[in-house]
Amino acid sequence: MPRDSLTKRGFPSAPRNLLLISALLALTACGGNDDDNSVPAPAPAPAPAPVAQNATAQLALLETTDLHYYVRSFNYYSNRDDNSLGLERTATLIHKARSEFSNTLLVDNGDTIQGSVLGTYEAMVAPLPATQQLTMYKAMASLKYDAGVLGNHEFNFGLPYLSQILGGGLDVDGVDPKIGSKDKGPGFPIVTANVTSLKTGKPLIDPYVILERNLTATQADGKTVTLPIKIGVIGITTPGILNWDKDKLDGKVSTQDGRDTVAKYVPEVRAKGADLVFVLLHGGMSANGYFANMENPGYYITKDVKGIDGIVMGHEHNTFPDRGANPAYKFEGADNAKGTLNGVPAVMASSWGKALGVISYSLKWDGAAKKWSVDTAKTDVQVRTTQTGSNPNTYVASDSAVVQAVQELHDKTRAYVQSPVGNTDFRLSSMFADVGDVTALQIVNQAQQEHVANYVKNNLPQYASLPVLSVTAPFKAGYQSSTDYTDVKAGTMTVANAADLYLYDNNTVNAVKVTGAQIKLWLENAANRFNQIDPAKTADQWLINDSKTGVQPGSSFPGYNYDVFTTPDISYEIDVTKPKYNVNKPVAGEERIKNLTYKGQPMNPAQEFIIATNNYRANASAPYILGTGKKFDIIWASPDANREVVLNYVKTKKDMTRVANGSDRSWRFAKVATAGKVLFKSGKDELDLARASGLTNISVEKADDTGVNNGTGAYTVYRIDLSQ
Repeated sequence: MPRDSLTKRGFPSAPRNLLLISALLALTACGGNDDDNSVPAPAPAPAPAPVAQNATAQLALLETTDLHYYVRSFNYYSNRDDNSLGLERTATLIHKARSEFSNTLLVDNGDTIQGSVLGTYEAMVAPLPATQQLTMYKAMASLKYDAGVLGNHEFNFGLPYLSQILGGGLDVDGVDPKIGSKDKGPGFPIVTANVTSLKTGKPLIDPYVILERNLTATQADGKTVTLPIKIGVIGITTPGILNWDKDKLDGKVSTQDGRDTVAKYVPEVRAKGADLVFVLLHGGMSANGYFANMENPGYYITKDVKGIDGIVMGHEHNTFPDRGANPAYKFEGADNAKGTLNGVPAVMASSWGKALGVISYSLKWDGAAKKWSVDTAKTDVQVRTTQTGSNPNTYVASDSAVVQAVQELHDKTRAYVQSPVGNTDFRLSSMFADVGDVTALQIVNQAQQEHVANYVKNNLPQYASLPVLSVTAPFKAGYQSSTDYTDVKAGTMTVANAADLYLYDNNTVNAVKVTGAQIKLWLENAANRFNQIDPAKTADQWLINDSKTGVQPGSSFPGYNYDVFTTPDISYEIDVTKPKYNVNKPVAGEERIKNLTYKGQPMNPAQEFIIATNNYRANASAPYILGTGKKFDIIWASPDANREVVLNYVKTKKDMTRVANGSDRSWRFAKVATAGKVLFKSGKDELDLARASGLTNISVEKADDTGVNNGTGAYTVYRIDLSQ
């Protein structure tokens, strides 16, 4: 096909050479960085002169968001395919959309370069030379993106790295703008309007871009014609970067309010001739009241700023519109049926390459005025997922070009995760974490505690006098199967082994300020992991409150919510003869947490502490721990993944020992003699593991659970003597 012909997108096809891609992107001048060293793009080739007729055209805005470097459909830590995610499958949706719509514009909504181990490998393990393009951008180049925005995680690896991968040129303290070259940058314009360099007082990168394109259109007489269009794209990221990456950004950049920044630039973009104006918001939407520099301002941008034709969102890893029975966004102005937010077409396409956002516009060309307008009655908004059909485990095929673009990095990363990072003289397992084994938990708590304590010491002097503690949970607690446990053998620890200690790679470290009274509430909530045991009952009773032991669906308490301390500074008992605790309807004298002490003394309810935990616990669990309507006092929301913090801790310490890293049990069951047996299920034939952890009150009740409480024959049924 000749290069001046039209692709399925209806835009001039792009050559393969990245330098030419950058040069041929037709951009107008953008406010904010007029004096930077970027190479101005030449004017686009003139479209055929339109006749003075009216015409119509269809344009689809396609969105990916929060890819987090999930290019391949692969879990590197478990070393197996995961077809539920990955740009290699989103790419298939992109190609399909381009076959359906005569004109498309493909945008990326940020949080692109960090998240999977691929991004960590290129940024930190084997740092990318300035002479090479980021592999993520190579994959995206195969899909010919038109524009993008910086997400908060683009700042995780620091401003020098960000400048390099963007092609150099960031004029900000601490950065050599000459490192990097435009031909090794993304290959498409990335814009962000509300991050300002303190050195220059100007936006860190271009605040917006105006894309000049040619649309395939249909005249009133039925003839197919090519007509020009100008599309303005304004980028906004969450101002939270100054908190999450304070150590990398403090004194170098400032952030501005998202809503007010959009209001500033929409008139400027319109004045430069934009027919359509889109906002790429790396943020979500909250309707709980506007405040300056809010994290998720999508609702108020669309409510208060006029002149926006569409907004694409992300950051929250949710879906909008969601036409299911229980959508994430259910407030006035968020119309899931129409796919509009305060009447503005809006889309949020999940995360990790699981979906593609599509806003389809019907455009009308005024032949006399030579301007485009939107036929709002014909706008359609969809989120298309990679899952196909009724089978939840069936997904669209992968795209070979994306696969090939990252193959070399994929192979290197697979080898890396199997590489040694340390040693352990004991087995780290969660098989008996429910009954007191801390071998899979203590290292996590030590890593989180150290990470938060160091940050507080260096950046939050107002909290320097407060003790820093940490909680974690047995995330893999046998729910899926008898092998669904963390289980790292003694000996050499690999990157994958260290990662196995923390299941969720999207959790990030948070630090919350609490009182001694709130710590007790936290532990009361965690103790709901256990059923109430009647000491006088002679029949068998099941200890663990989850569905694999027969508790009715909906009433079980998952292992990933069972937070525990693993430090000699904290000590407490759990009395399972008491009923489950309801923080909203507490009954005096019915608490399960007994004899709670800090450094050998009764816990002072008023004493303040800092607890290292994860972002989900800090943000979503407060109503269950503190009571309905209550929130944690989050003093630091770190951008660093808990899993990476644990991995770096193991790399630094190198040699793990049971004495130093696997024996600090903070809690015990309150002793009680029971007339009947108290049972639980765990890994098959693992009594020696329990004994090695000091759990001498555990015995085997039944070698396999066939015929026992809906058993499968895969677990072993164990008995625990609560009187010991």
